[in-house]
Amino acid sequence: MVALGSPGCRKPKVYEVNEVPVLPPSPNKDKEKTNEQYVAILHANLFQTALSANQLFEMGQCIESIGDKELAREVIISNFMNKPDVIIPSDSVMRADVDAFILDTYARFLVREPTQAEMTWFRNYIDGDPNVTPELVYFAFAASNEYQFY
Repeated sequence: MVALGSPGCRKPKVYEVNEVPVLPPSPNKDKEKTNEQYVAILHANLFQTALSANQLFEMGQCIESIGDKELAREVIISNFMNKPDVIIPSDSVMRADVDAFILDTYARFLVREPTQAEMTWFRNYIDGDPNVTPELVYFAFAASNEYQFY
């Protein structure tokens, strides 16, 4: 009886591990942008200019009138991308310095630097696929979940 009780009295092993908080790259982005904020920021990111108050109101109403916000945002992104005065780097500029393109894109759309894993993934993605264009990358960032929040 004494032998069965003695292992329970031993002191448990203590592993000295520092607690490290595990957070996503953008842990402070927890407020969803309003439709007007989304359109205004998207326009500023793509054209480097602001929308007029009337245009902003109309686009916000357009998103509200469509039941599927994601679809409405994708249509707006597509329409913006097809305008002649959109400011997007050329494919040759993107491929000439992929790292600079990635850093600029993260700063422009997500207002942060990419993690090393994101940097490596995007570099491999762009270098590995000749069909990837700056337009596709910008579209993906503008439609991303993180871009919906601030």
